Amino acid sequence: MKALIVDDHPLIQQAVSNVLRGLDPAAEIAVAGDCDSALEIAAAGAPEPDIVLLDLNLPGLSGIPALKRWRVRFPAMPVVILSALDDRQTVRAAIIAGAAGYIPKSSSNEIMRQAVSLVLAGGKYLPPEIVAPTEDSRSAVSRRTLPASARPDLTERQRDVLRLIAKGASNKHICRELGLAERTVKAHVSAVLRLLNVASRTQAAIEAVRLGLADTN
Repeated sequence: MKALIVDDHPLIQQAVSNVLRGLDPAAEIAVAGDCDSALEIAAAGAPEPDIVLLDLNLPGLSGIPALKRWRVRFPAMPVVILSALDDRQTVRAAIIAGAAGYIPKSSSNEIMRQAVSLVLAGGKYLPPEIVAPTEDSRSAVSRRTLPASARPDLTERQRDVLRLIAKGASNKHICRELGLAERTVKAHVSAVLRLLNVASRTQAAIEAVRLGLADTN
């Protein structure tokens, strides 16, 4: 694994490096204290980093604009936000802007390792802040009491796949969890996106929460 940590606090750089080496003792880890320096490191890399862990509060270019710069410069490179901010609005904004995941800095080392593993496997890590509905949203769903005809006509297996998508599971993880072939899982995912009328797994996860179809246990 080749990783790039973008954070201006040396203690955070060291702590995250330790977490990554707990996942892969042979990990190649570069660090940068600002976005511009990190972009230069990524551009000079051969090969490029497998994953970037980006703080939102940096000197110079920072926040969602920094994430968007990464998505433009390196569209195929997974960028995971690692931030002290964990409010739903910020998490949603980052995911919509193209983050491959969002890890609050308050997360345990084990959660960080699991999140990084999931992203490296091609999945997307969605923290509880984005997956779990709030009390207000639960009440809103209850008040709506959507009739069956107003919900997407998903099969039981497609609902199982959607629940795992809402947890950030990759296709390989869904294969293992449900005992399905990868070709079958891909077909189910495509059908779910089509039935929900969304273009991405992230949008599907958000729609699952809105409709009360996400498993938040």
